Amino acid sequence: QVQLVESGGGLVQPGGSLRLSCAASTSIRSMNAVRWYRQAPGKERELVATMSTSGNTNYADSVKGRFTISRDNAKNTAYLQMNNLKPEDTAVYYCNADLLLLASPYGHNFWGQGTQVTVSS
Repeated sequence: QVQLVESGGGLVQPGGSLRLSCAASTSIRSMNAVRWYRQAPGKERELVATMSTSGNTNYADSVKGRFTISRDNAKNTAYLQMNNLKPEDTAVYYCNADLLLLASPYGHNFWGQGTQVTVSS
């Protein structure tokens, strides 16, 4: 069973940077559309960034200009580069991706397990 494994979260000071990774746990045909969400305590899950299969990107206004979503097709890994982090960025970050599996003729959607990002001095 394929999983999306997230890494890269942690504690960082305001103004710092983190790079989150979201990697398929086993061989797949391809990683297509990718989305990053976050959820802060007491708040609804928020869509942060998206990348289409073709590579088009969109960002929430709150992170535009600071965050960058990317995908390495050779590694079947997606990334979220987060710069100039603010305390309000503190949340659990989740990746979500459409994967083409080896034994399936169509795409399947998967979620990462989440990784905590804490921005605090």
